[in-house]
Amino acid sequence: ATFPRAKMLRSVLLGAACLATASAFMPMNPASTFLGSPATARSAAVSTGPRVAPMVGLASLNMKVYDWKRRDALVADPTLGDLVVGPNGKFLGNLSPAPGSKKGRTRKGRGIAAGQGASCGFGMRGQKSRSGRPTRAGFEGGQQPLYRRLPKLVGKGYGRDGHQKTEYGLIKLDVLNMCAENSEVSYEQCLEAGHMTKLHIKKGTSVIHGKKLIKVIGCNDADRNPVALTVKGLTVKAHAFTASAVEQIQGAGGKCVLLNPVTNQPLE
Repeated sequence: ATFPRAKMLRSVLLGAACLATASAFMPMNPASTFLGSPATARSAAVSTGPRVAPMVGLASLNMKVYDWKRRDALVADPTLGDLVVGPNGKFLGNLSPAPGSKKGRTRKGRGIAAGQGASCGFGMRGQKSRSGRPTRAGFEGGQQPLYRRLPKLVGKGYGRDGHQKTEYGLIKLDVLNMCAENSEVSYEQCLEAGHMTKLHIKKGTSVIHGKKLIKVIGCNDADRNPVALTVKGLTVKAHAFTASAVEQIQGAGGKCVLLNPVTNQPLE
């Protein structure tokens, strides 16, 4: 009689343990405590509470943040990285990269434990493992390099003479205002009359056969207002004119004469 009673007690304890284990994994429902009741099934199928949006960003991480900089920032501000819905329905907020996605640069030559110690990834032998620049720029191992395979520009000189900007000596409209009316004006005449000082132009394409290239331009006064040409009937000779200077000279009844940069003679 003792053994059947012990078996019965053991079965009851085993059933209670199974019921407690199953109830631990089921949602709590005060309406029913029986595992297979209809109320429990309905509560599992239909949620009675409001739907909660899942957490995103750093706040949804339950794992350890191994980046100590990001970990300290997360402790200081738990909402770091959360999405915030703006007034227009767009997502705003302080988004930041995920912890561990930003890696620091690899420090080479700091021991073999770092993975790039000793030879630093350049190998032990060969020309490319030596210190200093092994080959010159553009070298392709002896084959025809790219800068020699490409065609050259025809009709355009290389070096200093072919790639130099044309620089002009400038004559401003306030210099022309010092000249007499109905007179012929050039750089040499303005220099002899003392209206301007000698122009210092560096050598190159700006100086052809000892003649300096001259350009007449408009200018502003001390108050940064455009200077108007008040002298009428001038015949100005130069190698180039700006549009504003041509408008002022021709508007005052004058004439603009272009000079040949080589012969320094008026162009027909």
